[in-house]
Amino acid sequence: MTKHPKTHLSRRDVMQVASLAATAAGVVGAAVRPAEAQEAPPAAPARILGGGGAPGGIFWTVETAAGKVQGIANGRVKEFKGIPYGASTGGKNRWMAPKKPTPWAGVRNCIGYGPISPQTPADLASDYSMMIAWDRHVGSGGMGEDCLNLNVWTPSVNDEARRPVLVSFHGGGWATGSGNGPMYDGAQMARLGDVVVVTVNHRLAANGYLNLTGAGMPAAYANAGNCGVMDMVASLRWVRENIGRFGGDPNRVMIFGQSGGGSKTSTLLAVPSAKGLFHRAAVQSGSTLRQGTQEDTAKEAEKLLKALGVGKGDTAALRKVSWQQLLEAQVKSGGNFRPTIGDPTLPHHPFDPAAPEESADVPVIISTTLHDAALRLTNFDLNETGCAQLFRQRFGAKGDAILAAYRQANPRQSWYLTQAEAFTDATRGNSQIQALRKARLNRAPVYMYVWDWETPAFDGKFGAVHGHDVEASFHLSRNPIGGAGMKQGRQMSDRLAATWVAFATTGDPNNNLIPHWPAYEPAKRATMVFNNDMRVVDDYRGDMVRMLADAAPGTPDPRKA
Repeated sequence: MTKHPKTHLSRRDVMQVASLAATAAGVVGAAVRPAEAQEAPPAAPARILGGGGAPGGIFWTVETAAGKVQGIANGRVKEFKGIPYGASTGGKNRWMAPKKPTPWAGVRNCIGYGPISPQTPADLASDYSMMIAWDRHVGSGGMGEDCLNLNVWTPSVNDEARRPVLVSFHGGGWATGSGNGPMYDGAQMARLGDVVVVTVNHRLAANGYLNLTGAGMPAAYANAGNCGVMDMVASLRWVRENIGRFGGDPNRVMIFGQSGGGSKTSTLLAVPSAKGLFHRAAVQSGSTLRQGTQEDTAKEAEKLLKALGVGKGDTAALRKVSWQQLLEAQVKSGGNFRPTIGDPTLPHHPFDPAAPEESADVPVIISTTLHDAALRLTNFDLNETGCAQLFRQRFGAKGDAILAAYRQANPRQSWYLTQAEAFTDATRGNSQIQALRKARLNRAPVYMYVWDWETPAFDGKFGAVHGHDVEASFHLSRNPIGGAGMKQGRQMSDRLAATWVAFATTGDPNNNLIPHWPAYEPAKRATMVFNNDMRVVDDYRGDMVRMLADAAPGTPDPRKA
């Protein structure tokens, strides 16, 4: 008989498991099953039906609709990586709706990550590429058109536990990134929250959002402008059909994403074919009100065809292009490839002129960070004179008065961060507009937070930067941007992870690690401020957002929501 190795958990680890599990149950102080609190292996064979043999085994096998997959145990978490949810998108499947994966015989090895969609890595010389590691993982699973795969982390399999499921769509805009990145590792969230975590790879940029019919190609390419969105819907269908055998509940699925992932989540809220496949959603620093029109995206496709030397209607030449040539032409054309409205996949803009009816009954969390804009700002030696000049350029005659207001509100931060704070407020109105339009449907609650806790990474120069809350939502406080094990970083990670677990479980983010969080509504606009001093503030940063909207035409103005 196999002996179980002894586990050595600190009192803090036990408390974390108890706290997050109690939150998932929706009851403050709820009891936790002893095996979970001690992080011991399952006490009875019934917990591992279909597993890797004796309790505590290394390899675990699950039957999916396409065939058996084998994952590996990482402590009490079982990891399955690179599971196909669709067939290859190359050859005759390029720019077509995703097809189901070809069934396989035997057991498929799903221990390592799968290939990701063709893309270009970020410049290693840029600070943000080192800090936000969206694309530092290309080599882990390779790159190519056979990229429709996903990753699953779960406390157990084949046990009918029906745990909440959290599905992450990665950042990197609509052109780069993958669900394989280190900032999306779901092991800690699955371990401490007793939930199932899924990350998804799908087609990007010209592979996923090339409006070929608008650029003169035949109707056979009608799906080309939104096939990446269709991939995400296909991944959610895979979750509905298969996640039960991975210990998940297909009726409690939360989708979420940050930056480009937030834009994807915003868009999926308006996709008719995604209706019913998820039940809660969270948009982190990616509020998207509008997507591309037919005219706009057709122009981007035409630029790409020109860079390839392919004429309108020349499908034979287009089929001969390799994915490497396509990527080269994509860079050469400088195209901005994104979803296109006006077809059955995306019939209208996601949140314009109103919140989508398709997801009216889905509770939503919407967020930004205090210094989102810092990700792309590199003038770290900015001084008062330079900052004043930038404010005049951005906000015209009112620039000096606006700068004075920001310095009065926060005089001790660097001029660099003052700039980042104001430039973030100049776009923060999109999140407020999205929240107001959702609230006005009056069908499901919407909650707003602003992440104000500043990362100590890079000597703290980035502040509460774009992407900083991603690792906290995955409970990755050991990663550098999350505080690298600092007490405050761990505390902030505990809070946001517990919030994610609570929301995935019940559709309500409230839990015993944060103050009471009321829903966002037009009269008060309650906003949870995530910082060392957790608090709820009505209309948080609304005065700054409105001041900038008055100064600079075209700035998102929540008063026009």
